[in-house]
Amino acid sequence: MHLPKRRQLLSLPPLLGLLSCLAPLGAPAGEAWPARPVHIVVAYPAGGVSDAMARLLGERLAGLLGVAVVVENKAGASGAIAVDAVAKSAPDGYTLCFTSSSPLTLSPYLGRLPYRPDKDLAPVVQVMSSPVLLLATPATPVHDFRELLAQARRQPATLRWATAGQASLGHIMLAQLKAAAQVEITHVPYKGGGQQMTDALSGQFEVLSTNASPAVLQQIQAGRLRPLAVGASRRLEALPQVPTLAELGYPAANLASQFGLLAPAQTPPAVLQRINQAVNQVLRMPEVGERMKAGGNLPAGGTEADFARLLASEAQANAHIIAAAGIQAD
Repeated sequence: MHLPKRRQLLSLPPLLGLLSCLAPLGAPAGEAWPARPVHIVVAYPAGGVSDAMARLLGERLAGLLGVAVVVENKAGASGAIAVDAVAKSAPDGYTLCFTSSSPLTLSPYLGRLPYRPDKDLAPVVQVMSSPVLLLATPATPVHDFRELLAQARRQPATLRWATAGQASLGHIMLAQLKAAAQVEITHVPYKGGGQQMTDALSGQFEVLSTNASPAVLQQIQAGRLRPLAVGASRRLEALPQVPTLAELGYPAANLASQFGLLAPAQTPPAVLQRINQAVNQVLRMPEVGERMKAGGNLPAGGTEADFARLLASEAQANAHIIAAAGIQAD
């Protein structure tokens, strides 16, 4: 899918209208939901943290709902391909999207999309918050965040910070940090996490931002990467010694990825509520929480309205950040 650049920001955050999607028209057509398999479309490639969590969620939902839950990956265009596919699906509760918030709260400000977040989608439930780790690679000797800033001030623009891509959440974090700390750091955008991690371990750049995951934590435990800070609401159980960026004095850069389930707009309210209740039940299972936390992720949950408000707030914040930093898509 080609997403051309847009030079002007939208006038209003596109997610504000999501609150109005929480009571769509319509009713289940002649059958009690669920009467057949439910499909969860993951917006990112197989093997990543989002894929692992979606499959864990699908396994537990199948047990609760009594039908198969089929998980498929439909990666591309920063999540927009999967979101568009679900937006165009029948609004019957049998096709859901598991995605980060970025295709809803970030992408609309950077390019023309084939869907309207406020018209075509209904928030179902927030599943997890995935903290963003700031890590030092073998290319630099720094061991904490303040050393990193000190080096950036001594040698402007020589530190290289790798992210998952132009206009990614890591790029937003970097822009916020550069503005607040008044430092110059060179952005190195990648197109995906695999090559980024390979290059990190071989010291091709000094720092990287990446979502917490079991694989990343293994590299930290092995001493190959050094954690400097984390974007999260609180310190991670797996890395209790690592401060959040808010603790370090940079709350605007203290960003984490929010993941959740979306349904097509006009999905019957009773179906949305049933899915929401089932997911919240899964998230309360001790083994699910333990597996999420082992990878550095935090279970979420809550109501449909809670998720809609979170998305609307994030969209509004992103609009201001993108405008101030002059961030554009590739």
